[in-house]
Amino acid sequence: MDLRIYQVDAFTRRIFSGNPAAVVPLSTWLEDSLMQHIAAENNCSETAFIVPLDDTDECWHIRWFTPHVEVPLCGHATLASAAVIQREFSPASWPVKLRSASGPLIVDIDGDGFVLDFPANAPVPAAIPEGLAQALGTEVAECFRAKGFYLLTLVNEKCVQMLNPDFRQIATLTDDSIIVTAPGDRVDFVSRFFAPGLGINEDPVTGAAHCVLTPYWSKRLNKKKLQARQISQRGGDIGCEQRNDRVLLRGHTAFYLEGQLSV
Repeated sequence: MDLRIYQVDAFTRRIFSGNPAAVVPLSTWLEDSLMQHIAAENNCSETAFIVPLDDTDECWHIRWFTPHVEVPLCGHATLASAAVIQREFSPASWPVKLRSASGPLIVDIDGDGFVLDFPANAPVPAAIPEGLAQALGTEVAECFRAKGFYLLTLVNEKCVQMLNPDFRQIATLTDDSIIVTAPGDRVDFVSRFFAPGLGINEDPVTGAAHCVLTPYWSKRLNKKKLQARQISQRGGDIGCEQRNDRVLLRGHTAFYLEGQLSV
């Protein structure tokens, strides 16, 4: 069986930056185990599989797999999927509606980029897991928790940039992913994202994390619209907007690869 595959760098305007995601369009779902094998072989932080619904290109079902597990939400692979849908399937039919494990998602064109309409995942104050600050190698100002995530605040951008986490130690302390954030020098806030429990030590640019970050920073800065940068080695830019219980994430994409896989 031959399948089309695309690799798209998300939350960036140029290749070799942002977050690379693989996108595999399907006519019907494959076995879960086969999709997991494909994601492992691709070895991107996420592979998105998309299937058209109701014989129309305007509505799709989307699922996301890391090299190790299926996850309920992924922003950068959704952004990459939108770019593939626009270029290959439905350039004029927008917004695109997606069915997902996290409920309905909507993607629309936003200038020369896209805007993702995702559910907010607001964090609440929490006790930091014992040993986590030591594993990160930093002093934590505040700790919050959202579904699937710990959100840790640091004093400034330099503290976030200089982190050198012990990923093996983090994996023994919690299964939740770790978001570390601080006020930005040139943007509203910066962050980094660590998920050793999902087989991803550091994710370059993470849309799902900004579903947590946006409600936190919107409240802290008393702003609905914010500009964010994830300061991983590759780096990426995300426009964020808080809308009640939803979050709008704006970003761009760059196509890197198009090909065929045989399974």
